[in-house]
Amino acid sequence: MSALPALDLDPFDPEVLRDPLPAHAALRDAGPLVRLARYDTYAIARYADVRAALSDWQSFESSAGVGLTNFRTETPWRPPSLLLEADPPAHDAPRTVLAKILGPRALRRLREDWAADAVSLVDDLLGGRSEVEVDAVPTLAAAFPLRVFPDAVGLRADGREHLLPYGDHAFNAFGPTDNPLVLAGNEHMAEHAGWVGQQCLRENLAPVGFGADIWAAADRGDLTHAQAPLVVRSLLTAGVDTTVHGIGAVLHALAATPGAWDLLRARPELVRVAFDEAVRWESPVQAFFRTTVRDVPVADAVVPAGAKLLVFFAAANRDPRYWADPDAFDLTRDPSGHVGFGMGIHQCVGQHVARLEAESLLTALLARVTRLELTGEPVRHLNNTLRAWDSLPLRLTV
Repeated sequence: MSALPALDLDPFDPEVLRDPLPAHAALRDAGPLVRLARYDTYAIARYADVRAALSDWQSFESSAGVGLTNFRTETPWRPPSLLLEADPPAHDAPRTVLAKILGPRALRRLREDWAADAVSLVDDLLGGRSEVEVDAVPTLAAAFPLRVFPDAVGLRADGREHLLPYGDHAFNAFGPTDNPLVLAGNEHMAEHAGWVGQQCLRENLAPVGFGADIWAAADRGDLTHAQAPLVVRSLLTAGVDTTVHGIGAVLHALAATPGAWDLLRARPELVRVAFDEAVRWESPVQAFFRTTVRDVPVADAVVPAGAKLLVFFAAANRDPRYWADPDAFDLTRDPSGHVGFGMGIHQCVGQHVARLEAESLLTALLARVTRLELTGEPVRHLNNTLRAWDSLPLRLTV
C-alpha cells in the first residue's frame, strides 16, 4: 500500500474560495484519496471516486453532518435537514414526499405562470430600451427565484429578505465554526433563523403551495407532523441560494463564452442543456462532507472509520479523466453525468424546480435579447460551500 498523499491545503481560505480551480487540480493530481492535514480530514476529487462515494450512503453517511462539524460529537446550530443530513430510514419518507411534490409532473401547473413571470421581469428590466446595462445578480439571478419560489412554497410576502442571508449562512456553516464567514453571519442569524422557522408552521403557510402539500402529506400519514416543518425548512434552506447561483453561473457562462448566446438563440431547445452545463462548469455547490461508518477502501488507501471525507463535486465536474476539454463551457456537450446536483439517494430533490426557473428566465431573455455581453469584471461572492457571483455586469441588447 502506497503512502497517502497529504496537502497543506485550506479549502476555506478566501483565495481558494475566490479561485478554487488550481486547488481542485492539485487534489486530483495528488491521487484518488488525499489527506488534508490542516483539518484532520480526507478528500476525494476525481470523478470516479466522487461518484462512487456519493452513491454509497451505507459507507459514507450524511447523518453525521455534511459539513466539518460532526453531529455525533457536536450539536448543530440548527435542526439537521431531513433530506441533506439524514440517511435511511429517517431519510426515506421526507424524500418520497418531496420527490412527488417537486417532481416534473407536479411542476407542470407552474410552468405557464413562471414563464409569464419571467417575461414580465425581463420586460420591466428592458423598459422599452434598445440596450440596457445591469448587474445581473440582483436584477435577474436573484430577482426571479425570489419572485416565484417563495410564492410556490406559500410564504407570506413580508420578511422574504431573510431567505438569502439565512441560506448563505447555512452553507457557510458547513465550514469551520471559527471561519470569518461563519463568524460574520452569526451576528444576525437568530433573527433570520427565527423568521424561517415561523414560516415552516402550517398556520403561516398559504393553503396552496409546496408547504401546504407537505403538511397534507403529514395528515395522510406519509410524514409525521413533527417532520413536516423540518421538511419545509429544508426547502427554504437549500432551495433559494443554490438556484440563484446556478442562474448566475449560466448567465456568466453565456456572456463570457464567444458564440454561446448566438448558438442558444439559434437552438433554444438547448436551454436546459445550457443550465446543466453551467452547473457542471461552475458547480454552485462545490463540496460536501461525508463521514465513514467503517474503514472504507479508496483505491489502494483506506479512510478510517469515523473520519470526515470532503467530497469535491466541483473538482469531479472538471476532471479530465472523465470530461473532454473540461474547462470549456460547451453547449454541444452532454453534461448529464455531472455531479453538480449530487448523486445517489441524496441527489438534489429540488433540481427540477431549479431547471424550470432557469428555463423560464432564459427563454424570456432569448425572446428579447440579441446580444449578452460582459461590461466589466465580475466579482465573486465568497461562501464556504457555494460558488457564486456578488456582481455580474452585463449589457443586454434588444
